[in-house]
Amino acid sequence: MNKIETYKCLDDNNIKYEITEHEAVYNMTELGRVDVPYPGRDAKNLLVRDDKKQNYYLITVKGNKRVDLKQFKKDHGTRHLSFASAEDLEKFMQLTPGAVSPLGLLSNDPPTIQFFLDQDFLDDKKKQKGAGIIGVHPCDNTATVWLQTTDLVKLIEDHGNPVTTITI
Repeated sequence: MNKIETYKCLDDNNIKYEITEHEAVYNMTELGRVDVPYPGRDAKNLLVRDDKKQNYYLITVKGNKRVDLKQFKKDHGTRHLSFASAEDLEKFMQLTPGAVSPLGLLSNDPPTIQFFLDQDFLDDKKKQKGAGIIGVHPCDNTATVWLQTTDLVKLIEDHGNPVTTITI
């Protein structure tokens, strides 16, 4: 899906969202220079694969967190992990580097990628601005879509991709 198709999908599923248009960003440092309405609610997305290229995982965490792939492997009983290639990203999610997004899972047909989501996005105990909201690319790195994390999870589960919440 491209950006317009992503917005249409959200509209078709009656999901409320806000859009922040910005220059193309390729990493969290570049996104840090963008004025966003919900600081601290932006997502870092990593598509990784096992060493046999049989299992793929999308790991989505808050932008300020680091993911230790060795610890993830240990915690989730996977084989050795490494980052998926640009070719894998295109093949499985129809995305380019820099545009990785959980919304790209909607292009994963049949659904084969396991989605791991940082529990902090669902944690609403802190009544801060944007509690419950996640910011992700709309399959294009020139915008960020802000929506309720629960809506995103439901959309991905309805598509058929498994969703697991994790603590990082």
